[in-house]
Amino acid sequence: MGLGRFGGGVAAAKFLSQHAAIVTVTDQRSAEILADSLALLSDLPITRFALDGHPDDLLADCQLLVVNPAVRPDHPLVVRAKSLQIDVTTEIELFLRHCPASVIAVTGSNGKSTTTALLHHLLLYANPDFQGRVWLGGNIGISLLDQVHLIQPQDVVVLELSSFQLHLLGEKRFSPRIAVLTNFSPNHLDWHGSEDSYRKAKQAIFDAQTADDAAIIPDDTHLETHASYNPWRVRGGRLRFGLTDHGDDGAFLEGGMLILRSHVFEDAIRFAVPPQLPGKHNQLNIAAAACAAWLAGANSMQFSAALQTFQPLPHRLQLVAEHAGRQFWNDSIATTPESAMMALHVFPRRIILLAGGYDKGQDLAAFAVEIQTRVAAVVLMGQTAPQLGQLLTHEPGELQIRIATDFREAFRMATEVSQRGDIILLSPGCASYGWFQDFRERGDLFSALARDWSPNT
Repeated sequence: MGLGRFGGGVAAAKFLSQHAAIVTVTDQRSAEILADSLALLSDLPITRFALDGHPDDLLADCQLLVVNPAVRPDHPLVVRAKSLQIDVTTEIELFLRHCPASVIAVTGSNGKSTTTALLHHLLLYANPDFQGRVWLGGNIGISLLDQVHLIQPQDVVVLELSSFQLHLLGEKRFSPRIAVLTNFSPNHLDWHGSEDSYRKAKQAIFDAQTADDAAIIPDDTHLETHASYNPWRVRGGRLRFGLTDHGDDGAFLEGGMLILRSHVFEDAIRFAVPPQLPGKHNQLNIAAAACAAWLAGANSMQFSAALQTFQPLPHRLQLVAEHAGRQFWNDSIATTPESAMMALHVFPRRIILLAGGYDKGQDLAAFAVEIQTRVAAVVLMGQTAPQLGQLLTHEPGELQIRIATDFREAFRMATEVSQRGDIILLSPGCASYGWFQDFRERGDLFSALARDWSPNT
């Protein structure tokens, strides 16, 4: 249910049909929109394609309903399937049922893809013994279902997990050997319905662990005295990561050193943060990944050298072009205000910001304050443009504010108000829906426009 365009639905349909299941594929979208995904299934014995909606008879002979993680749990078809005692699952849970290896799982409101990729890189390049034994998948955009038959019990699987995926995995009592939470801030409230529900989904990564497992959480010791502080409940060994060493178990990147500590071991390693990972948020991502890789058995003495060869993921604070003294940075993955605010702290130069997009029900007030403080000009886009515009006009200052009706106009406005030495930054703080299919499409268009731009265009 929900074939989608990025592999998970295709992988599930392939896996099930190759294992002699009678498979029906259903999606509310048309065959034209799903053409690329459908082409990948053309040589398989799929029994039925029910597109442009979900027919009433879909569940008549159903034993297993594999749901795209973007489908809300209160969708009528999902509710009906559960009432009929049909096994409801997702592609990632289907993989976990058949995976014999131990799992390191990463989640968080921001930074989870970069942290997952960093962790995978450290495991591969900081210990030769892991070559050919480390697998990367999950919400990062890689399905491992078609490779699960190759995975051995002694291997390590690194998975990025979204709150959508964890919502169901919590019901299935998913228990990773090492669980990493990068950070937490309200997100996807349009899907989860409330911050409490969203937090419960993230909490699920820890709930079924045992005392032999490890739970890696952000260093929040500075918050513990606040009345509103809500600690994460962990059953495994608790380790923290951060940029200040308070003496806790975990990983801390401080003063050019990486400090690693557990109840039986402590080490301090000289560490250079690679230039392709700018900003405090990336230092935190590195600390979290290093903690998990170290616990999994990677050689920490090789971490600094290994990261020099790390290539950042696209759309994550990525320098995509430089023309006429202007740098163009693609941070389309910044679909939360907190992520965009982190990007604003990276650059000491004048920033021309493209911000706004789909309204997920998040509070944009703090984002507006940061824009007013750190940005020379902002071009507002999409559904949240009026809200952000109103918040910004309440703040005194010399900020230039433009509102665009489409993305090409937004890019043109940003370049028109720019000058030599400026950073032109796409870090929207909001999702891309409405104007784009996803953040990738938005980032790709920005990158293409940036590469083609010249002062005379």
